[in-house]
Amino acid sequence: MEMPHARSNRRQFVKLSALAAGAVMLPSRAMAQAPAAFALPALPYAINALEPHIDARTMEIHHGKHHAAYVAGLNAALEKAPKLKGKSLEEIFAGIGSVSDESVRTALRNHGGGHWNHTFFWNTLAPAKKSGAPSPELLKAIEASFGSMGDFKKAFNETATKRFGSGWAWLISSKGKLRITSTANQDNPLMKGIVPDADLGTPLLGLDVWEHAYYLHYQNRRADYINAWWSVINWAEVSRQFAAL
Repeated sequence: MEMPHARSNRRQFVKLSALAAGAVMLPSRAMAQAPAAFALPALPYAINALEPHIDARTMEIHHGKHHAAYVAGLNAALEKAPKLKGKSLEEIFAGIGSVSDESVRTALRNHGGGHWNHTFFWNTLAPAKKSGAPSPELLKAIEASFGSMGDFKKAFNETATKRFGSGWAWLISSKGKLRITSTANQDNPLMKGIVPDADLGTPLLGLDVWEHAYYLHYQNRRADYINAWWSVINWAEVSRQFAAL
């Protein structure tokens, strides 16, 4: 029997895959039947909407350069893995093992993960005045898992701060419980068969702790960036995802 959290993982991947994918408009009927390429999604707010917590210049480079590069890299890798073209990100990750070329497998993992992670990240951010608070149900689950909202923030901050090098910190739902975990590079907790089982679950909240996410404004002060990020979390979106589990 399929477990509820497995179905939730699939729904989460499908949702983000739909947001991340874009069809290419082609003139001829034959060409129009070609698999759609992935496209850079627009931000759901103005480029400067997260200031002063995340500055406009960082957002411009992070979204317009770094995320765009992941999209381009993913599409380029798929040209070398034609059997995976036209598939969702979930299907691509599930099929990485069938790709014989190690360099292509690595590109699909890194660029596909980067595309999914950033699409998720943008949608869990909001201007500070619209950040809101966790729903009563989510807050209750946080308190049950971590003791209090303050304890949750402390534990999340510690995980994000101690993530060595580049990577992400996550709040996930795993087997009916909330947990905090982290992944390296552009891996994420939905990559079954790619990341360790201990890191698997449905992401509810994710924080990018690559230096390109904060270095222009915060330099080496990752802790300051993490503290500022709490002011621009889109708690309505996080709560909506929790309710959908």
